[in-house]
Amino acid sequence: MTPLNVTRQFSRRQFLSDTALGFGSMALLDLMQREGALQAAPGHSVGTADPFARPHQPAKAKSVIMLLQNGAPSQMDMFDPKPELQRRDGQKASEDVESFQPGSEADILMASPFTFHKRGQCGMELSNLIPHLGSVADDLCLIRSMWNENNNHPQGLRTLCTGKTFLGRPTLGSWVSYALGSENQNLPSYVVLRDPDGYTVGGVSLWTNGWLPATHGGTEIQSRGTPVLNLQPASSLPDGVQPRTLQLIQEFNQERRRLYPEDSRLEARIQQYELAARMQRTAEKLLDVSSETAETQAIYGMGSPETDDYGRRCLMARRLVEAGVRFILVTVPIKYGAMPWDQHNNLQTDLPKICKQVDQPSAALISDLKRRGLLDETIVLWSGEFGRLPISQSKSGRDHNRFGFSLLLAGGGFKAGHIHGSTDDFGYRATRNPVSCPDLLATILHQLGLDHEQLTYSHDGRDETLTDSAVTNAKVVREIVA
Repeated sequence: MTPLNVTRQFSRRQFLSDTALGFGSMALLDLMQREGALQAAPGHSVGTADPFARPHQPAKAKSVIMLLQNGAPSQMDMFDPKPELQRRDGQKASEDVESFQPGSEADILMASPFTFHKRGQCGMELSNLIPHLGSVADDLCLIRSMWNENNNHPQGLRTLCTGKTFLGRPTLGSWVSYALGSENQNLPSYVVLRDPDGYTVGGVSLWTNGWLPATHGGTEIQSRGTPVLNLQPASSLPDGVQPRTLQLIQEFNQERRRLYPEDSRLEARIQQYELAARMQRTAEKLLDVSSETAETQAIYGMGSPETDDYGRRCLMARRLVEAGVRFILVTVPIKYGAMPWDQHNNLQTDLPKICKQVDQPSAALISDLKRRGLLDETIVLWSGEFGRLPISQSKSGRDHNRFGFSLLLAGGGFKAGHIHGSTDDFGYRATRNPVSCPDLLATILHQLGLDHEQLTYSHDGRDETLTDSAVTNAKVVREIVA
């Protein structure tokens, strides 16, 4: 009898919905394959890891934690003190300033209402808004000469994360996953720890795989409640039903793969199910930060209403790095909005609020990695998408500034206690040793042992790269690496 081709009778999506199988039920297939309960289809190895690409050169770092500060932190109020701006408070700027929103047209300079102090043995001047980050100044590489080609949040964020403003390009984390894979077969290579209450502006586009294989997109893990959703079956099934059901679904998968060999989504889904089975045995224990000492939890600010959420996610990031995850994206808290650094007004009251949420956990992550011997091989990147203007907006805030901003790097072979580049006397424009977003991405790849021009993926007849250096002129910033 000719077998019935059920894949053509109703859709795979409909079948999965109608049978109400949980992610964990599907994942059981991998466990059963390993235990010999089911026979793998010919030519397909179930539950094996993809081969990892070899780095192009010796690597200084093995992993990245990106602390993404959505909304654009104000550099002249946090990282880049400007005495001339303080002296000329209330005067008209000496050049026309590019503003983004109404309210800044008068070009009136606005001094910072915050004070700066030299921190650490390096004497790095940082604002009193970030005393905890100041306490790890000797571990920081501060770039004061960043610039971005776009001053709108979504496009600026995409440039920081993907090298260009366009939607649909793979993010840095996806390229790292594609190039290096994971050191732990039981965990994804690219993990996202977003605010459990929602998404920032940009949403999932900030961790998309774009046109890279779907297995290299960011995997969201929860910091509240069950860390990984749908790992366990929704309900029990009678004896013998689940193995037969899983075998049938495997046959569907093979037929779908045969019909659409160029579609990476099915292969990604199969691999994710197999990964989920392995995660069932390890993930929940790994992500349970309650096993950390009370001292460690306190260092991250857990237990405090302002810092508990972000501190918990930063601590989870450290545990994931320890477990071999290559890239962890931690998004900013959204208690004060989806762009909490976006102070178009009320800068004096609103900027301290978000600083209080992220300062202690950010510094704790760096110091904790260091005391565990992990900082040298882990890159910590703390950055927003662009900066703020030196002129006032609505007399109490600052508008977007693409021409100059600051960011922090720590670990991973970057120079510690080092300041790179500078802006003009008012913090408006990067003037000395400017660094573009593609330059930054090229440098991070370099520290991971990857050449940003040799790491390619064929897409639409073109060998694509993260930085597209032929267009962006991206280069490795060698002055900031040790």
